[in-house]
Amino acid sequence: MKLYFSPGACSLAPHIVACELGLNLDIVKVDLGTKTISGNMDFNKINPKGYVPALELDDGRILTEGPAIVQYLADLYPEKGLMPEYGTFERAKVQEWLTYTGTELYKNFGPLYNKAATDAEKQAAKEKLRIRLSPVEETLAKARYLVSERFSVADAYLYTILSWCDYVGIDLKPFPAIQRYIDNLSKRDSIISATQAEQSA
Repeated sequence: MKLYFSPGACSLAPHIVACELGLNLDIVKVDLGTKTISGNMDFNKINPKGYVPALELDDGRILTEGPAIVQYLADLYPEKGLMPEYGTFERAKVQEWLTYTGTELYKNFGPLYNKAATDAEKQAAKEKLRIRLSPVEETLAKARYLVSERFSVADAYLYTILSWCDYVGIDLKPFPAIQRYIDNLSKRDSIISATQAEQSA
């Protein structure tokens, strides 16, 4: 399988999950500015949406959208426990956190990366992120991970998004549980391996 990624993007989450599972994915770097991959190939032919991540299966089929990819990978190896069993409340909670991370956290980083955004728009995005981080702080103040005291695909996704805070100037001092969570996960072998591989690519 191939994972199309861009350093620092949300494609880090499925890469972390792959490392947790012991999968040796081929990683293919995408230039999001030009929408090209090595050899000046058009990335839009891989993913017409034009962004990462994209997972290419061995039979050539393509799966996109980070939350879908991490669940698919985790379900290939259910014994690893990165995604709870079908039909369980715990599985629904993991999906709840995947959704919250993607719709309430991830989307609000958009103005902070947009060169055309005004200072007022960026400040509004930061304020909204502070509000949206409060439920995360409350959860992590009582638990090491998001669901059932066990690392899951939701943690891989949340860690990836939270890693952007320092880069865009989000002060996490008011969120000590989140700071502790990031510090702990940054020492996890899968996160170290995925991050180093992407930096080297």
